[in-house]
Formats: sequence, C-alpha cells, structure tokens
Amino acid sequence: MPTTRTGSNPLGVEPINKLLTRFAVPSIIAMLVSALYNIVDQLFIGHSVGTLGNAATNIAFPLTIVCTALSLMCGIGGAANFNLSLGRNEPDEARRYAGNSVCMLFSLGLLLCIVVRIFLQPLMFLFGATSDIMDYSVTYTSITSLGFPFLILTTGGSNLIRADGSPRFSMVCTLTGAVINTVLDPLFIFGFNMGMAGAALATIIGQIISGIMVIVYLTRFKTVQLTLKSLLPSLKHCRDIVTLGMAPCFNQVAMMVVQIAMNNILRHYGAQSNYGSEIPLACAGIITKVNMIFFSLCIGISQGLQPIVSFNYGAKKYRRVREAYMKAAAAATIASCIAFLCFQLFPRQIIGLFGSGTEEYFHFAEEYFRIFLFFTFINGLQPVSANFFTSIGKAGKGIFLSLTRQIIFLLPLIVILPMVMGIDGVMFSAPIADFMAAVLVIYFMRRELKELTVLSASENTEAA
Repeated sequence: MPTTRTGSNPLGVEPINKLLTRFAVPSIIAMLVSALYNIVDQLFIGHSVGTLGNAATNIAFPLTIVCTALSLMCGIGGAANFNLSLGRNEPDEARRYAGNSVCMLFSLGLLLCIVVRIFLQPLMFLFGATSDIMDYSVTYTSITSLGFPFLILTTGGSNLIRADGSPRFSMVCTLTGAVINTVLDPLFIFGFNMGMAGAALATIIGQIISGIMVIVYLTRFKTVQLTLKSLLPSLKHCRDIVTLGMAPCFNQVAMMVVQIAMNNILRHYGAQSNYGSEIPLACAGIITKVNMIFFSLCIGISQGLQPIVSFNYGAKKYRRVREAYMKAAAAATIASCIAFLCFQLFPRQIIGLFGSGTEEYFHFAEEYFRIFLFFTFINGLQPVSANFFTSIGKAGKGIFLSLTRQIIFLLPLIVILPMVMGIDGVMFSAPIADFMAAVLVIYFMRRELKELTVLSASENTEAA
C-alpha cells in the first residue's frame, strides 16, 4: 500500500475477488499452519508415546486456545482499528493503534507464561488430567509455556502485517515456524528419544523464530512508521483495541471453557462406560484438533475479510462491504461442506493417522466424528459473521455471535445431556448447538445486509 489516502489505497478500489484472494489465501495458509503445530505434535506423540501422550496434549490444549484468544483480541482489535483509521484518513491514530497492539501482545504473552509456570500442576488437574496422564501433560506444558510470548506475538502480529498490506509475509512468518517444528519433531522425539519433551521443544523453537520475523517486520511498517512513542500504552487506544477484539477473543475463550468442561465430563462419564476415561479423552483431543483445521479455513477467510471490510466501511463504501461479506460467506460455506463430507466418510482413516489403538478406541472415535461434527456444513458462517461485525465496529453483535454456539448453547448441553444419555450425551450436544447458533447467525446477518443495501443505495445517489 503506497499511501494512506482512501482514493488510492488498493482496499478501496481493487476488485473484491482480487482482494479476497490476496488477503484470505495467505491468512488461510497461516491459520492452517498454526493448527498444524498441534496436529504434528499429536501425530508424532501418538506413534511414540501412544494414547496417554495424545490424551496429555488434549489436556494442555486449553492453554493454546488462551494464546489464540489473546492474540486475536489484540491482533484483530488492533488491525480493525488500524484499518478503520486509515479509511478515515487518520494516519496518526492508525500508528497508535498498531503500536499499542504490539505492546499488548507481548506483555500478555509474558504474563500468561509466568502464571502457567506458577500454577502448572493445578491447571493440568483443572483441565481434566488423570493420574496416568498428569506427568505427560506437565512435561509437555512446562516447556511449551516458554513459547507463549512468541506464539501470541506471531499470531496477533500477523493480523497487523496483513492490515499493513503484506499478507504473504504474514503467511511466511507462521509457515517458517511450522516447518521448523515439523523437521525438529521426529529428530527430538525419535532421534534423541526425548518423547513429550522433544515435541514441546520443537514447538517453541519454531515459535521463537516466527516471533523474531514478526518483530523485524514491525520495524519496517509500510503504511505508517511505528515509533517508540506509538508503543507506549494509551488507555483510549487499548480500550478501543479490546472492544473490537473481544468478539474473536470470546469465541476462543468459549472454546477453552467448553474444552475444559468436556474433558472433565469425558473423564467422569468415560469411567462409567466400557471405554474408560483415557479413550474418550484421547479421541476427543484428536477430533478437536482435526476440527480446528476446518475452523482455521473459516477463521482465515474471516481474517482476510477484515482489512477489506474495515477500510471500506470507514470510507463509507457500503456496496463493497456487502459484496465482500457475501463472497467470504460463500467461500466459508464451501469449505464447511467439504469438511462435513470428510468427517462423515473417512473418520476411521483420519483417526488412524494418529497411531494405533483398540477396537473400542476406533469405535468411539468414529461415532464421535459422525455425531459431534454432524452440522459442520453450516458452521463456517459463525466465525465469518462474528468477525464481520467486529470489522465494522459493531463489537456487541460480534461478541454475542461469538458466544452463541460455545457458551449459550453447547456448554449447558454438554452438562445436561450426559446426565440422561451418559457419555453419548456429549456427542449429541454439538449438533444441537450448531443448528441453533446457525439460525441466530442467519437472522442477524439478514438484518445487517438489508441495512447495507439501504446505505449502498444512498451511496449511489450521492455519487450521482
């Protein structure tokens, strides 16, 4: 982007298809790579440590979700305010939002690292660890927690880099860390026989390298120049960042709360079933992370949509805002349908990638895949729509839509249904929640799209 002026900024004039491809594709790749951090660990741990190792990574997974939540709060909140300011031709404000976002990202990452290391064992028990799993989960998390500041800076900083007009470099930052992790995993786990510790060490080395790349880019921002003064925390700018970043943050926090509740419920009701506690915990962990690959596609689309929508809404180009949302929603729906077919047709093949197990293990996993993820084909609309509202400054609606599936519907259902159906109640809670959340998303978006249509008509009248 050569300038901050509305008229010549590519976000305001280039075709929407071209912009979505330019911003969404690198974002999708970056999100997929981020999800693969955990998938790669799970694959190698499954083949080296086994079911208990897979269960341990599931126990540690809520902390990864916390990192993502903080990253998206500061990253998307900062990027949305940054692009809205550029759309209004306010470069000084854009600079302060970007700088404050960077300061918040690293500070929160460091704080999370310290808290986790102080309360490590109680946290693992809270997240659902059994006595057999505890040592594995503590070993893994004690090392991965050291990478939290760099993981949060990379994930959140990538949103700022995209907002600055460099989606490809944003992708390269994440991709570099993932490649390093993938190369080092087998070396540390099998070559050096380090087991869980090897997987964790490979992960944080990749995260540190990615974080350094983000820092280097931030010193060479294109649209505005970041200065030391812009990094100084400002209550107003931090508040605005949090306000617009709360929707994607709440969505991740909701996922964490549900994950913790589900782990404990699976541990309790699994012990009362033929499967025992460890099989449901291991299977649920794998299926959650496989599902995260699908959600990474949708979140990547929504993140690619963000700078386009924010800039054009700030510049009052409402027709382009509406067009961008419709095309992003269509892309997310296509991805959802493909994921649905994979989950329904190939559950055993997918679970088999993560190591061997008993027949009971595969039977539970197949049922869990097909039932729990039954309404995947409509799940892509929620993250795109929630992030859309955030991008245009309507944080309240974005936050509400972020909470519908996980907190308002799914959490009560995974508590209530197992009381009646046992462990099967966990499986059936998700499709019910997915359907109800989709109905609300469609209702809210129909109203918003009608409003944009009216604003587009007035925009055309003014232009004439």
